Amino acid sequence: MRTIWLSGPEWLAVLRIGLGLWWLESWRHKDKASWFRRGSGIAWAKGVADEHRWAFVRRGFDTVVAPRPRTMAYVVVHAELALGLGLVLGLLTPVALIGGLLLNLLYFLLMIHDWAEQGQNAMMMLISLVALAAMSWQTWSLDEAWGLFL
Repeated sequence: MRTIWLSGPEWLAVLRIGLGLWWLESWRHKDKASWFRRGSGIAWAKGVADEHRWAFVRRGFDTVVAPRPRTMAYVVVHAELALGLGLVLGLLTPVALIGGLLLNLLYFLLMIHDWAEQGQNAMMMLISLVALAAMSWQTWSLDEAWGLFL
């Protein structure tokens, strides 16, 4: 493979780190006080789920998320932080990539009506899949330094 400036594995590491920075930005811009104290994030998602055209999304939200809004707020916010750190540092990278792929899939299904969100989630899923299939943790990662997942 011929590349410009960096090697192929280094470019894949750049892609992985960029995805991690995207997750960190998702975490950073959330108003944590609003999410944790007032439950705004989960309340907003409940409104979206209640209006969803697919019954399985409404039922799933009502079964898993709605009964425990405070816990789910912490899960969502801290999952985004963990994904971002895992991908930027290259720590437990395959786990972070699979977790991010699944979280983006959930966001994608919930936000099926919002085309801006759909584009973001689709691109993040694609990057996760490429980074996973190409084993992007082989360069510039703690996984590589510690000999994990080789």
